[in-house]
Amino acid sequence: MVFYEPGKTDHGLPHDPFKACVVPRPIGWISTLNTDGSANLAPYSQFNNLTFDPPMVMFSSNQKPSDGGRKDSVVNAEREGEFCWSLATYDLREAVNTTAEQVPYGEDEFRLAGLTKEQGNLVRAPMIKESPIKFECKYHSTLRLPGNGPMGSVDVVIGRVVGVHIDPGALTDGLIDVRKTQPIARLGYWQYTVVRETFEMAIPGDPRIRAGLEGSAKQNGSMEVGEWARETGEEEPRGLDERR
Repeated sequence: MVFYEPGKTDHGLPHDPFKACVVPRPIGWISTLNTDGSANLAPYSQFNNLTFDPPMVMFSSNQKPSDGGRKDSVVNAEREGEFCWSLATYDLREAVNTTAEQVPYGEDEFRLAGLTKEQGNLVRAPMIKESPIKFECKYHSTLRLPGNGPMGSVDVVIGRVVGVHIDPGALTDGLIDVRKTQPIARLGYWQYTVVRETFEMAIPGDPRIRAGLEGSAKQNGSMEVGEWARETGEEEPRGLDERR
């Protein structure tokens, strides 16, 4: 068993294994507006949803390796109060990689990657037209965590999802189908993966918990316990006191 204390002892491996342990990581392909109104686009492999009612997402941005400064996506999201997320897919993998390059401020990453800007309904920042799923987000807050070296400090940007766009071609029987969208995710080192296979498991017990795992804002808090039993045909969930 390999054991090491980050920052204290050496792991003895050819490459740092930490990020390779936390996999797969969704990619936050984040678009914002610069001060001059031009678009900025960058992928972040430290991205995820935080909750579903209301839906909130976060992307975590380390500092620039060149000068230790904050990334443009962070500064833009804070200043403009908004950003967009677009799903990174296998078909768009080369464009994702192209937009990861640090280019001079104001350089149009959409143009560099051969992507088309698409205007949303609620925010000014453009989305990626070629992506099958997009979020329009309003900026909520930033959590800044201090770190080591020029890149160690990180800005965790939180946003509320106010608009969701789903290409009908991404759906099968009303469900988003990963066999069609083929989302990519980061692994460790220089590795990526693509999601094409799924399996299902329904957890036992309280059906309300399953609604939470599904992310159903409609069902969240909309039914009393008796209503759940009538709607689902399942035994009424017991309270904590009854379970002891």
